[in-house]
Amino acid sequence: MDIPSGKKIYFASDNHLGAPTSKESLPRERHFVNWLGQIQKDAAAVFLLGDLFDFWFEYKYAVPKGFTRTLGKLADLTDQGIPVYFFVGNHDLWMNGYFEEELGIPVYHSPQEFQLNDRHFLIGHGDGLGPGDKGFKRMKKVFTNPLSKWLFRWLHPDIGIRMGQYFSVKNKLISGDEQAEFQGEENEWLVQYARRKLQQKSYDYFVFGHRHLPLDISLTPQSRYINLGDWIRYFSYGVFDGKSMTLEYHKKPL
Repeated sequence: MDIPSGKKIYFASDNHLGAPTSKESLPRERHFVNWLGQIQKDAAAVFLLGDLFDFWFEYKYAVPKGFTRTLGKLADLTDQGIPVYFFVGNHDLWMNGYFEEELGIPVYHSPQEFQLNDRHFLIGHGDGLGPGDKGFKRMKKVFTNPLSKWLFRWLHPDIGIRMGQYFSVKNKLISGDEQAEFQGEENEWLVQYARRKLQQKSYDYFVFGHRHLPLDISLTPQSRYINLGDWIRYFSYGVFDGKSMTLEYHKKPL
């Protein structure tokens, strides 16, 4: 992707809209939609790196109720010709065509390589990567199993969605409380993952979410690992101006 002069690429992750309740997450949703409106004037593209929703499951003819402001704004961006790329997270991994068909947004279920101007990026949500996260790796195999998804679809949406929302909020990782502290480079499994990938191929930037903690770590003189933080506590996001990438912070909602 060639970035036009004066344009930027924006990255955001881990909004967990709908948690802990729709009412309580509404100010955060409005804040996020306000940010999308602000960046619209100079965005060459927007990357959303997962857990936009705290729970999302697509039935054949139904999706979870709510998120009208967010979905409408994303449609507005794509209608204006601004490409949006979505990477599923561990809370919204059950996507099955709705974003592509209704919003024109491609959805990725694994990390992807992008070349933005002359910089090479590896981008993803970050769950299940590296040597850690073993509990989630086992859980993800169950959740992504075709039989598991088929069985869940037989639940009426009123039951299935309510059940999914309940267990999703019960997951303590939603707030990042269990992972909010920096563990040191040697114990950050996404840093270890990035270092191993550098042994196979050169990248300028590794960009992930999932950790709920803004991080900008130099891996080599030419390569950096960036974690985008979240829109629960930090309201942090990434900006690439065509030459370098920075972490920035949106003003917290009142």
